[in-house]
Amino acid sequence: MFAARPLSDWVEAVRKERAPDVRVLDCERDFETLPPAHAEDLGLLVDTLEPASYPADWLPDDAPTLLARYASSDLTIGMPGDGSVAWTRQTEPPIAIVKPRVEGSPHAFIDFLIAEALIQLDLGVPEHFIGFFEESYRDLDQAVPLDPNDTYQVAAALYDGWIGLQTREVFADWHDDHSELADAWQDAGTRLEDRVSGLSRAVARGDTDFADATELACAAIKHAIELPAPFAALDTDAYLDHGPAYAIQWAEKTFDSIEN
Repeated sequence: MFAARPLSDWVEAVRKERAPDVRVLDCERDFETLPPAHAEDLGLLVDTLEPASYPADWLPDDAPTLLARYASSDLTIGMPGDGSVAWTRQTEPPIAIVKPRVEGSPHAFIDFLIAEALIQLDLGVPEHFIGFFEESYRDLDQAVPLDPNDTYQVAAALYDGWIGLQTREVFADWHDDHSELADAWQDAGTRLEDRVSGLSRAVARGDTDFADATELACAAIKHAIELPAPFAALDTDAYLDHGPAYAIQWAEKTFDSIEN
């Protein structure tokens, strides 16, 4: 199910520099969340498994089942929104898992995704948005008048954007020491620019729903792409500094303006 992934010289340099204890694995099956038996198989490749858990009262009563499971003491590796490379600190040493869905993508882009996971692990950010919002996730749920799955998607996107405010500072410095990765980061951002610039109009026309738009806009933050309103307000030092409280305030103001 899992095997050590050979790393390019570029990625290995980042790993040694930023996260030398992390093991990078290939997974033979695609997944959002690993089935429990497969998650436990990781115990054969690491020293220990230490499931994360969070208080049940951080979650609204109608939280998606997968989120409730993640917050429980069950070993849950990977969640919706993790992308093509999932990482976890629920193992010792920490691991990054590359999913088969990346096959067929340019090698430089795959290298960028792996290096991004290594940087996120090095930054020490929470593994999942519930560790970011904590008990205030209930406040976000109240501020977002969408169904539980869409609220989950918005929360995951907002958290991704907050991380992106930090990682892009690292990516921007790669031009000197890791130029191939820097080029892949820049190229991925260029591919997003046209889609992002038209987001507000797409939402207003009903061509894109709000959760999908938030996900795309927040994904663009790490590429330093100019965002349209209302998402531009997330590309700020205030969001970086105030995190969950700012995100909830942004959601409240955004939906107030949509409804009025």
